[in-house]
Amino acid sequence: MKLINRHIFMLLALIVLAIGNIAAQNGSTAYNFLDITTSARIYGMGGMNISLVDDDISVVDQNPALLGSEMNNMVGLNYMRYLGGSNFAGIRYAHSAGTHGAWAASVQYFGYGSMKEALEDGTIVGTFSPQDISFSGTYSHDFTDMLRGGIALKFLYSAYAEYNAFALATDLGINYYDPDKDLSLSVVLANLGGQVKRFNETYNRLPFDVRIGWSQSFGSFPVRFSITAWNLTRWRLPYMEAGDGSSASTPQLKDTFASNFFRHLVFSADLITSPNYYVSLGYNYKTRTDMNTYSRSILSGFTIGGGLKVKNFGVGVALAQPHAGGTTFMFNLSYNFNDLIH
Repeated sequence: MKLINRHIFMLLALIVLAIGNIAAQNGSTAYNFLDITTSARIYGMGGMNISLVDDDISVVDQNPALLGSEMNNMVGLNYMRYLGGSNFAGIRYAHSAGTHGAWAASVQYFGYGSMKEALEDGTIVGTFSPQDISFSGTYSHDFTDMLRGGIALKFLYSAYAEYNAFALATDLGINYYDPDKDLSLSVVLANLGGQVKRFNETYNRLPFDVRIGWSQSFGSFPVRFSITAWNLTRWRLPYMEAGDGSSASTPQLKDTFASNFFRHLVFSADLITSPNYYVSLGYNYKTRTDMNTYSRSILSGFTIGGGLKVKNFGVGVALAQPHAGGTTFMFNLSYNFNDLIH
């Protein structure tokens, strides 16, 4: 039976990759806030992880197949202080659906602070506060004891000054988990969909992506390792190397095999000595290279997080410093109401 499950997973993974390669398109995208996790657990692991199997409701935003009946009657709150005065917050609730399914609903708010509003000639006419709001519903189902699939439907509203837009997005995910080996494998098609109402005459694409994830611990060693591959709809991810900031240095385009390869990967590890707490560390090479200026923090690309569970209550925090001028902070709270109901 285990061998059959592995074959099923491998077949589905190949199908997903084929679809991703066919659907890949060139050009810029909007709605990139969809790639910002709302989970402190995930943010402390590099900001991207689709294979972490845990009873933490916040991880559902990475892969709808991570939702399960073990999260029945659980609610989660999240807050993030991001770069440039941005503040993100939201709430998610999950409930079981029979013996093999679960559903969840969430609202997420992304506010980017106050900005100056100017005319085309540069005349300042006031200020505005751009914002994005996501309403989502998620459903997951256990196909076997080790294989689970999920789907998330997201309704996206954006308001930038007098302009507004509306879009629909879908995430499709699958997860294979072997508890005996603590092995988790996942594939996700993220941000399928498009705009229903445009800002103006220009059509903005969603950041469609194909992602593959692996998580596993080994024997009695109390650390679980994870690797997540993302941006798999395109190989080339070039960036500019800014140099040391002196007048003699010239920015150079970096587009080597090694730089492209590692900009697709997010590495992480978390301590799993107890189900009541965790400590995690992540490294995102793309974040580090995206922030590639002479004033970049030595910690750019690294993230750290920790969490504690006491009975039905959980708390998680995560920190990162992608740039010397900005530190990001994320905070999660969760509570399971099962004891109150029963």
